[in-house]
Amino acid sequence: MSQVFNFSAGPAMMPQAVLAQAQQELLNWEALQTSVMEVSHRGKNFMALAERSIQQIRELLAIPDNYQVLFAQGGARGQFAAIPLNLLGENGKALYLNSGYWSAAAAKEARLFGKIDEVTITAEKDGVVGVEKLDFSEIAAQYDYVHYCPNETISGVEIFDVPNVGDAVLVADMSSNILSRPIDVSKFGMIYAGAQKNMGPSGIVILIVRDDLIGKARSATPSIWNYQILRDNDSMFNTPPTFAWYLCSLVFQWLLDNGGLSAMESRNRAKAEKLYAYLDQSGFYRNTVAVANRSLMNVTFTTENDDLNAKFVAAATKCGLQALKGHRIVGGMRASIYNAMPIEGVEALIAFMQQFAQENQ
Repeated sequence: MSQVFNFSAGPAMMPQAVLAQAQQELLNWEALQTSVMEVSHRGKNFMALAERSIQQIRELLAIPDNYQVLFAQGGARGQFAAIPLNLLGENGKALYLNSGYWSAAAAKEARLFGKIDEVTITAEKDGVVGVEKLDFSEIAAQYDYVHYCPNETISGVEIFDVPNVGDAVLVADMSSNILSRPIDVSKFGMIYAGAQKNMGPSGIVILIVRDDLIGKARSATPSIWNYQILRDNDSMFNTPPTFAWYLCSLVFQWLLDNGGLSAMESRNRAKAEKLYAYLDQSGFYRNTVAVANRSLMNVTFTTENDDLNAKFVAAATKCGLQALKGHRIVGGMRASIYNAMPIEGVEALIAFMQQFAQENQ
């Protein structure tokens, strides 16, 4: 295979056009004869880039005016602590909807800072996992916020409907599906996402926070995670990861230049449907997620045994199909097909899967 396709769950592949532009500008950004990594984040050039990036993501997601776009460090895991520190009252509590590993990890961290109720919203039937409950309108009012993860990268479970929490504050960890399709931001109090799957490299996290939720942080909240301090200092209370921020802006522009999120959703659905269709008819591989909750971003599958799975991953790697090994918790294989993955990558994977199945029946 002449072309390599990277199916890593994160850090994930980035658009080739973005990488090519970054390469071209690496030594001479905006005719400054220096790299974007070497200029002051307080200088006019980088300040303009920062403002441009915020306008780009506002346009992509149609973010209402009463929401702030903030850039922070510490990844999504850092926000597992920052969210309760900013949104929980001193004697408050929150509800966490458990759909898999990452939502459970967020709840575990939040328990360090307040009372957390957790409810599992998935169920397994005949070896297939699906989401069974999304209406919490009768109980949500007692909580300062309700947290969920709409896409679980490890298990390949995606929640397409927004949970019903009445007038309660809904917080979503969209690290692995942000910018993959249009969403109604007004249904959320806060959205946060690590960049390393659909937005850029690791090292930066984007927060979209409704204005009325800012300014309530506990006094013990670290300043770099205090949403009011981040807002008042244009996300530059400390030196931000400037190169990661720059790359995110390039990705945002790439998305705008390629039709925005509606076009991206069409591409992503076409890729996922093609791969799932093959899995369902193959008779050799199987996916264990209910059809209604199959992720568009992370397609998990397995063969009949672990030895065969290991053989598959090794052979695929030799053929230029990288990072297909499933997470250690669930095993099997996982093809992460984020925005930057072209349809040709999915087609190459299917062709390899067909050949492997024929040779190992």
